Amino acid sequence: MPELRSWVATHGADRMDRALVAAFPDLSRARVQALIAEGRVQIEGEPVKSSDRPRFGVTVTVEVPDALPAVPIAQDLPLPILYQDEDLLVVVKPAGMVVHPAPGHHDGTLVNALLHHATGLSGIGGVARPGIVHRLDVGTSGVMVVAKHDTVHRALTEQFTVHSVERRYFAVVHRVPLVDRGTFRSELARDPDDRLRIASVERGGRRAVTHWEMKAKADRIALVECRLETGRTHQVRVHLSEAGHPIVGDRTYNRRNCIPTANLRERVEALDHPMLHAWLLAFDHPGTGERVRFVAPPPEDFIALCEAAGLVIPTVV
Repeated sequence: MPELRSWVATHGADRMDRALVAAFPDLSRARVQALIAEGRVQIEGEPVKSSDRPRFGVTVTVEVPDALPAVPIAQDLPLPILYQDEDLLVVVKPAGMVVHPAPGHHDGTLVNALLHHATGLSGIGGVARPGIVHRLDVGTSGVMVVAKHDTVHRALTEQFTVHSVERRYFAVVHRVPLVDRGTFRSELARDPDDRLRIASVERGGRRAVTHWEMKAKADRIALVECRLETGRTHQVRVHLSEAGHPIVGDRTYNRRNCIPTANLRERVEALDHPMLHAWLLAFDHPGTGERVRFVAPPPEDFIALCEAAGLVIPTVV
């Protein structure tokens, strides 16, 4: 169980991260900053920032999660495998599955499943992230490639770095776009007002480019395909939300409180993750040099929502 600590700010308190290091000597400054970034440090239920200077007398609560096991354990978890050879494997990550162990998610992750299903994984990601070359958000389903040894890991990482990997997503969004296609370009960084979110910033962020095309539309809802030129954290979710079309089921970025039609309202409110699916992944196989392409149809809840809304999903081949 996580440990809940509290500290009452004193006169002349330093910035939050430094003050908490002084209050809890067993926590390093890097550890405190990580806890703050994860939203585990709060004042009256509101997350704080490292640079905040707490007022005298306020109570700061700190949630310290359990320490992670030194080495993830292998677990026999359901994991669709599209392809596997001596160099790599390609899997379909289910929505709701965390990619690798992290505070609050010691097991039940993709890594735990891979350790059971795969014959060897690369070690570049360290013991907590063996084989992991790229990630999908916990609520996003779709195709991922995993490296079995370090040479392949480095080769795949280079392809992601130079943006030669093709990645396509389907997303069900609120509101029908006024045009059929377009491109979102921005710099992305942590939202200064909410450390759990990402936002476009004028400067100092990482370049992000998303090409999109509408595939189907109905009343107040649409199906779009997004092709990633870059692959930043929450990129598709942020770009669609900032364009006025938050992804259905995305409680983090649907701050506009978009309301679906009455016949969909109950179904949408029951969703526990964004309707976002990484349906295509294509790259050059590091072992053969051949361009390989892997696809996976959306999961059942995604298909059911589209059918209820009257959105026809393109055939995935």
